[in-house]
Amino acid sequence: MKRHRLLLCLLLVVGLVAAACGRDDDETGQEQESTDTTSAADEACDGVTLEATDIGVTEDTITIQVMADTGSPLRPGLFQGNVDAINGFADYINENGGIGCRELVVEEWDSKLTPDEGKNGQINACNSALAAVGGNSLFNPDVSELQTCPDQEGNPIGYPNISALANDINEQCALNSFIIQGIAETCNDDGSPPTGQRDLTAFVGNIQYYQTIEPDLVGLYLVPGDLPTTVQSATYQIEAQAQEGVEWVGTVKVSGRDEQSAYTPRVQLARNENANYVYGGSDSTTFTNMRREAAAQGLDNIAVWACSLACYNDDFRAASADVQDTYVWMQFLPFEEEGSNDELDNYLSHVDVPDSFGAQAWMAGVLFQDAVNQIVEDEGPNAITRQKMLDVLNGIDSFDANGWMGSKDPKGGFSDCMVILKMGPDGFERQTPSEEGTLDCDPSYLITTNLDPAVEAEKIQ
Repeated sequence: MKRHRLLLCLLLVVGLVAAACGRDDDETGQEQESTDTTSAADEACDGVTLEATDIGVTEDTITIQVMADTGSPLRPGLFQGNVDAINGFADYINENGGIGCRELVVEEWDSKLTPDEGKNGQINACNSALAAVGGNSLFNPDVSELQTCPDQEGNPIGYPNISALANDINEQCALNSFIIQGIAETCNDDGSPPTGQRDLTAFVGNIQYYQTIEPDLVGLYLVPGDLPTTVQSATYQIEAQAQEGVEWVGTVKVSGRDEQSAYTPRVQLARNENANYVYGGSDSTTFTNMRREAAAQGLDNIAVWACSLACYNDDFRAASADVQDTYVWMQFLPFEEEGSNDELDNYLSHVDVPDSFGAQAWMAGVLFQDAVNQIVEDEGPNAITRQKMLDVLNGIDSFDANGWMGSKDPKGGFSDCMVILKMGPDGFERQTPSEEGTLDCDPSYLITTNLDPAVEAEKIQ
């Protein structure tokens, strides 16, 4: 048997839906659950003499670590939003009485887009934290510490890794990983990654929507080309869109180091091959450069400019004059709908610069909070250990961050829900579904591809 875990990419794709929501004509309204931390779990704190129960849990504090790529010269501050979100989450928790009858403390680790710092971050978490929460490290191939580091009693059980996003297949498949972003892979029961040609799951609801604008999509795909793992993560999405009817005239690697002039041949390719669709699978900077060069060359035959969740940030909003009418899809309620969901409001009120990856980090914090609260409610605040956390997290098969995101299994999979926005003169505007505070859900939005990502990545230039 196989243990299912399914991904996105940076660039990438994302997966989320509301367990509390029912389906009505393929539109899902998010029913909010209370996010008040003064719950039954807190009542269990009364009259209890607190103890140090495991690494990262003292009599008065619980420590978590957030690891993200923030200091790489390739893209300084790339996932700073994850770090800001977890620090804001800790502020929110502590303002509302703490967690597990204790104060929440955050340690930060910069993985710097390198496997060495990813490994060092795991070692640091092993030595000091109950769990890793809200992380986003793209290049994290060695997960041995995550899987086997000892707990306070010396048991080699590792620690919970509640990631916002895991791009490396080794981290995706790790038995101790619980991931907010969608995962395309089906991993082996022992936590080892699959190899060779295999089935992968992709989300194509956005493509079906774009085909209502232009039925015969002829496309150019901008592939995130700076790391082998990001190139591979684009391959199944390229194939899935082709299965949905997209005719690709080109799939080209782009880099965070590319200047606008590097997009001249890419714009010429789109013009020469009569493309009417451009999909940005990388980040907002690369897509903005493509749009600017297209405007400079007078490319005016593109019916659908579309970008991944990576374009849902302040940098893209600041470039709105150059990226008008760009579509962005996501699987959680957007920031523009403050007031539609309590958890969304909590995030916006505790983070100065919200972004898409930071939102997923906050959701990871909520999953961590749910697990701790469950332990306290069931067995009391002195039962909080890494093993108990792993046990509880493995028992959660549907999570929606209190109605903010689409419900999914944290151990893998995608949601079948989406929201699509378009950049307008004053910022992002909801396109579908039309009703604020809802997600569009349909099982047909998920399809299966079959390929070897490593082999297909070699074909992309």
